[in-house]
Amino acid sequence: MNFDQLFEPRLELIRSENRYRVFADLERCAGHFPQAFDHRLQDQVTVWCSNDYLGMGQHPVVLAAMHEAIDRVGAGAGGTRNISGTSHYHVLLENELADLHGKERALLFTSGYVANEAAISTLAGQISDCIIFSDAANHASMIQGIRHSGAEYQIFRHNDPVDLENRLVGADPWRPKLVCFESVYSMDGDIAPVAEICDVAERYGAMTYLDEVHAVGMYGPSGGGIAERDGAMPRLTAIQGTLGKAIGVMGGYIAGSATLIDFLRCCAPGFIYTTSLPPAIAAGALASVRHLRSSSIERDRHQERAATVRRRLLEAGLPVMPSESHIVPVLVGNPQRCKAISDELLLRFGIYVQPINYPTVPRGTERLRLTPTPLHSDEQIDRLVTALAEIWSNSPVDSRRAGRSPASHEGGMDRCR
Repeated sequence: MNFDQLFEPRLELIRSENRYRVFADLERCAGHFPQAFDHRLQDQVTVWCSNDYLGMGQHPVVLAAMHEAIDRVGAGAGGTRNISGTSHYHVLLENELADLHGKERALLFTSGYVANEAAISTLAGQISDCIIFSDAANHASMIQGIRHSGAEYQIFRHNDPVDLENRLVGADPWRPKLVCFESVYSMDGDIAPVAEICDVAERYGAMTYLDEVHAVGMYGPSGGGIAERDGAMPRLTAIQGTLGKAIGVMGGYIAGSATLIDFLRCCAPGFIYTTSLPPAIAAGALASVRHLRSSSIERDRHQERAATVRRRLLEAGLPVMPSESHIVPVLVGNPQRCKAISDELLLRFGIYVQPINYPTVPRGTERLRLTPTPLHSDEQIDRLVTALAEIWSNSPVDSRRAGRSPASHEGGMDRCR
């Protein structure tokens, strides 16, 4: 049997809906971020969609720490955390992350996705009769964790503490409850009312699980995220973060009480059976976190650059979607057009912005997701705005502003990124 015949119909459907994914073959240029060499074009491009939000992936203190770790201990970790794979770099990094979030302990995972899937599925799956309350816009990794837990779940309207309370009030008061939500939502750039959600959860004795992956390093006096900025860190049961965005390397983690972390360490398959992060990665992340805790230069410049890009695009009459954060989404509203604009930016102007289509965002809200960094120059901003304005004027698109598309609760669970 030709098993490829099982896959081709689905791929054809994806292609017909302009959802076929094409990788950009990029070689980032250390010391010259956001510049990169595109091996397809054989030319330099300016990257406007990186999640290396602060450029820490090329920071000298991070590179030096990683070089030093490789020279001292070599490349790989050598095993799972439980079987020879825990280096002193892992221990130091977990201690630093726990302190960053004001928690007793932290636990490293190989990615933010794995951290969410493993932690939520373990917490809700192994706590008898637990019920989950999940924000309608939660990330695919949280959704997978909820599904794999096998626990009952309810979905509350996005960033809506009133709807959350209406659902909590109807639940059995004796059942364990887990409220899962994010701080910064990566596609629209909106920010959760963390303190208000904690207020509601506390009234009904619910645990709170906050995903801070798009906020760690960038918000709060020491980069602890939105919860630190809003003074809500002590109120959260668990905080999840990533080392692959503002921290500039890779990995994920959970911070919480010593007992909660010990529970995950002993019970989460996604942690127990996975080779641990290379020590050099842990060393680089540790250097990055320590630097960002003591330096606000990167955060301040980052916020100024994001505000400048947003203002300049609006002045040019471009359909910038409302955003409270550093993420600047530009609405296109059509998958074919979104891909065409992305291609034109790359081929004509040397600007790389990945098109964001369904299922990452709801149909009809396709967009370009811009992520300014502290290292984008005024000249690069000028070139971006000029290019987008020219493309829009030559071939106007539907520039109606859009928020989130209404979705049923089950539809919310089907969203993935």
